[in-house]
Amino acid sequence: MTRFIGLTGGIGAGKSEALAAFERAGAAVLSSDQVAHDLLDRPDVRNLLVERWGDEVASGGSVDRERVAEIVFGQPEELRWLESQTHPRVGEAVLEWRRSLGPEVPVAVVEVPLLFEAAMEGTFDATVAVIADDAIRERRLAERGQAGLDGRQSRQLSQDDKAVRADHVIRNDGSLEQLDRLVSETLRHLSSAREQG
Repeated sequence: MTRFIGLTGGIGAGKSEALAAFERAGAAVLSSDQVAHDLLDRPDVRNLLVERWGDEVASGGSVDRERVAEIVFGQPEELRWLESQTHPRVGEAVLEWRRSLGPEVPVAVVEVPLLFEAAMEGTFDATVAVIADDAIRERRLAERGQAGLDGRQSRQLSQDDKAVRADHVIRNDGSLEQLDRLVSETLRHLSSAREQG
């Protein structure tokens, strides 16, 4: 039976890169952020947003993600509403993906940024937290043109809290080669736990 792994971590710690490393190492992978992003292209979701916020959120026929971000930023009630519409659909898509995996897939990894905050750890057989030094995280965010850690972490546990809660921790402070090696080691542990289980 496929082991189902939840991957999380702090902002700028390199969750997406770690997910890609798991894929390179042979795991089946899925990004819940990508699933949520793709959801906004679905007509049923687009229609819900237009109904709530008006035609301006989809003036060109597809959802204007920047406009949606402007609406929910600083309006907790609107963000809660958006999440109430998208989170169950993301959950359904993840479940469907899991069911589609054949028995030959030893390990499947899903990246979930708010895994512990949403109390989703029980959904997975094991959890992995990706962490990195704060200075490195700040630099990565700056390179992506994003604001620093201050203010971006208000809805998230600290990466130290995530590390304490996770079954496995990967420190992503070095090169891509180092990350690949650490991910491969973690995957070996996860695979051997599958064989024992």
